Amino acid sequence: MSRYQFIEQVAPTEPVQVLCRVLHVSPAGYYQWLGRAARPTPSWEPAATAAFSRHAQRYGTRRLRAELRAEGHAVGRYALRSWLRRRGLRALSTRPQRPRTTVADPAAVVAENLLLGQPAPTAPNQVWVGAITYLPLVGGRWCYLATWRDTCSRRVVGWHFDHQIIK
Repeated sequence: MSRYQFIEQVAPTEPVQVLCRVLHVSPAGYYQWLGRAARPTPSWEPAATAAFSRHAQRYGTRRLRAELRAEGHAVGRYALRSWLRRRGLRALSTRPQRPRTTVADPAAVVAENLLLGQPAPTAPNQVWVGAITYLPLVGGRWCYLATWRDTCSRRVVGWHFDHQIIK
């Protein structure tokens, strides 16, 4: 709601001069706004609403603009952005947001696989392997699960669960 709309709503009970002074608006500007004709709804707005709904709220301003242009509506990205914001709409992300678990270091040396070429273990507790995975939580946060497994018995011999990876 704009200041002018607020003044128009409260004007029957309060003096316009006082409202304009409190809201830092000139009375002349308010009366000029009152005299203006209401803007007609642009022809592209119903088409944009239909396109946004049709694509399950996944289209942002660029794809919406391209689709509306293909339908013959002349509209810019920034007009679409303002239109989406006024209606409280936001395009949904199609890609899941995953945490970065490692920082790429070009100088890092990759550890060699010591199990390659070795015979398979014949008894439990000879060789353990480990893995780290991350699990999504409610609210967009993540937890990390590290597990150690015995390669012979294939049983989990240990695990650790935390909200951060500790070196």
